[in-house]
Amino acid sequence: MNLIPVVSSNVSALGYENGVIEVHFHNGYAYRYPNCTEQLFNDFLNAPSKGHFVHAFLKGRGEIRIR
Repeated sequence: MNLIPVVSSNVSALGYENGVIEVHFHNGYAYRYPNCTEQLFNDFLNAPSKGHFVHAFLKGRGEIRIR
């Protein structure tokens, strides 16, 4: 999955592939969020606060910690 570096105090990079959003955090953790649309990913990319977006729209979607 290609990751896109982002400017955020919480999130370092994110990516999207086959319905999965992958998020890497500055603390070293990384998660995959399944069952996501490309539109949701685009909204995430354009969100003014990436950390708030994770908590409001991604957390609780059956995420899997990968790192």
